[in-house]
Amino acid sequence: MSWRPAFWLAAILTVAVDQATKQWALSALEPGARHPLVGELLSLQLVFNSGAAFSFGNSSTWILTVVALGLTAGILWYGRRASAPWAAVLLGLGLGGAVGNLIDRLFREPSFGQGHVVDFINYGDFFIGNVADIAIVGAAVWAVVAGLMGRRLLAHEGAPGGPAPEQSAHGV
Repeated sequence: MSWRPAFWLAAILTVAVDQATKQWALSALEPGARHPLVGELLSLQLVFNSGAAFSFGNSSTWILTVVALGLTAGILWYGRRASAPWAAVLLGLGLGGAVGNLIDRLFREPSFGQGHVVDFINYGDFFIGNVADIAIVGAAVWAVVAGLMGRRLLAHEGAPGGPAPEQSAHGV
């Protein structure tokens, strides 16, 4: 059985919510202005991030774009081997988060492939992120917890949920 619909649905919904919330932030928030939600612990603050998490690599935006393309390709490749619907959703969330931020890197200012990611959720001045970041971190945590519980994320080649092994022209 294939879990691809769950994979694609999770990815598409993640990208849609991420891009919609970024558009909202761009229209409703003034860059740099802080709007507390839960005291100093959680607030809204629009920033444009040229780097990776915690603003690492600010001068290497194009490298981060290439890494994001590689990550996206890897998730697409392994997504077909999801072991169960929960694994397909987890991989779809990771794909949606990667694509959500990749869209910013490709199409936002200052230029193609060097765009700045729209971040607007301030976590107590520890870092500022977005919905794509939540999806990526959530998927990673979920994968670690599943692994610690002995649950497989990927099916073996030829196993239910995984791709069938390739056959020769003679069907052997």
